[in-house]
Amino acid sequence: MDTQRRPPVIDMTPDGEFREPAAPRAAGPLDRALARIGAAGMLVALVAGGLLLAGLAVLAISILLPVALVAGAIGAGSLWWRMRRARRDGTAPQPFVIIRR
Repeated sequence: MDTQRRPPVIDMTPDGEFREPAAPRAAGPLDRALARIGAAGMLVALVAGGLLLAGLAVLAISILLPVALVAGAIGAGSLWWRMRRARRDGTAPQPFVIIRR
């Protein structure tokens, strides 16, 4: 239970008399049914939100993966073409290790 006490509510009539606090109303069957339906609705909303986020992640990956593959292919093709031209012109970089027999 709550370890902190709530301050008392003082209710006063216009004549200056104090009223006794009213007892809380007991929850009826309709209140209990609505509470369960509301809890189930919140659970369904949370599950649907999780599925929505998972779907958005899959959508983002499905859009970005082809873009990354095409960009990588263009970059690799560019490097291949530049190395081919450099070898043909004789300006290709020399290897670090030269093996001589």
